[in-house]
Amino acid sequence: MAETLIIADLHLARAEPRTLALLDVFLERARDAEAVHILGDLFDYWIGDDQPIDPAIAERLERFADLSASVTFQPGNRDFLVGNDLLKRLGAKQLPDQTVLEHAGRRWLLTHGDELCIDDAAYQAMRAQLRDPAFVRDFLARSLAERIAIAEDLRNKSKTASSSKPEDIMDVNAAAVDEILERTGCDGLIHGHTHRPAIHRLEGGRPRVVTGDWGESGWLVALDDERVTLERFTPEEREIVAAWPATEEAGA
Repeated sequence: MAETLIIADLHLARAEPRTLALLDVFLERARDAEAVHILGDLFDYWIGDDQPIDPAIAERLERFADLSASVTFQPGNRDFLVGNDLLKRLGAKQLPDQTVLEHAGRRWLLTHGDELCIDDAAYQAMRAQLRDPAFVRDFLARSLAERIAIAEDLRNKSKTASSSKPEDIMDVNAAAVDEILERTGCDGLIHGHTHRPAIHRLEGGRPRVVTGDWGESGWLVALDDERVTLERFTPEEREIVAAWPATEEAGA
């Protein structure tokens, strides 16, 4: 079975040379994949499918649609307003906020991850407000310039608020993770959002796999018949940071 690749938190905004190079590396890897799952925050923000995209980024997004792999997109907190036009450009099917992936005899729960950060009450209140259907209707009815200004303001306020919050409340809640795995009958969880790449071993040995946010390096999770790997990559190198089940290769 060909590998399945999972990415999140690219936060695409401008066509920086490093960003484009990382996308090129990933798309080359994905040519041989069976499936590609994007777990949200593909963009730094998304305010409707009329949002302008730099041509260099647009060209790479359209290369997702050219892959032989099936491509899916799961909304994140920055891009839950992605619509059919962008999905068509990606050649992607949209997934629900929580999706069970059956792979190599195991059940994996895929989610962006922000709904599990329940210790951050202020964030959860904002999340509920932004996703309220009435708010969404009002927001999408505004001009493109207004929507961009609102998104920029929210992004700046989020950065300021995050800098003053204790680190632990911005991570997923352990009890929430246990509850959702029990409820869905899944063997493990794969998510993004927290920007804390790692593979955690939960009670009972179940893994919680957290992919990283892209910057100087890109991050991906790869699933094959034998194991799951968390990988950091650049145009120059590839590193397996962690694996489950663990192997001597991990961290090498």
